[in-house]
Amino acid sequence: MKFTTEQIEFLKYYVYIYMDPDTKEIFYVGKGKGNRVFSHLKDDSDSEKVKKIKMLQADHKEPVIEILIHGLENEETALKVEAAVIDLIGLDGLTNRVKGHYSKLYGRIGVEQLIQRYNNEIAKIVEPVLLIRINQAFYYGITEQELYDATRARWKLGLRREKATYAMAVYEGIIQEVYTIAGWFPGGTTYNCININSNVDTSRWEFVGKIADETIRKKYLNKSVAHYFKQGNASPVIYVNVD
Repeated sequence: MKFTTEQIEFLKYYVYIYMDPDTKEIFYVGKGKGNRVFSHLKDDSDSEKVKKIKMLQADHKEPVIEILIHGLENEETALKVEAAVIDLIGLDGLTNRVKGHYSKLYGRIGVEQLIQRYNNEIAKIVEPVLLIRINQAFYYGITEQELYDATRARWKLGLRREKATYAMAVYEGIIQEVYTIAGWFPGGTTYNCININSNVDTSRWEFVGKIADETIRKKYLNKSVAHYFKQGNASPVIYVNVD
């Protein structure tokens, strides 16, 4: 099975889905152009997607393949649609290994968070603070505990850390939460729901604390601190008013 040259020209970029023929459950979401949609049927990799397809074929069945949307002018648009579909279904119900490429930037998000992302209200910090970027760990729907654990551990820090009163979780330049720091411990010595099996690393540090008082949260939550991160500075932690 394949598309003709004329069909490929008409389809342009598209987003497609693979479904179980019996349950009609979607188990894979992809994007592409040309005959990309059929390539998985001949894939010999060890991926969960291929295992699912081979399991169906061993039972003399074939996956149901549907084009979810076509006629997209470029790959960037296809990537955004793919990310939205994956976010809607959730990775737990799919054989996709990762979320779509644009999921974190353009994917599923609450309207309040969306407004906060683009309101560009600038935070003017006066307290001694650590700004901690958690761009890799953050995702839509992250739990309170996951956000706390992603923020507090495990960082390469000097003695100046002891002078900070607050730690702020920062995603894409926006303050997601503010924590009052109670104390510092060597990396891996306190329970962390994200790094449960991590070994102790005395070259890194993690704090324990609690969500800051409401007056502090209202002062800073959802405001931009992008101006504190100088262009080209890849450090995940920035000291503010900590001398």
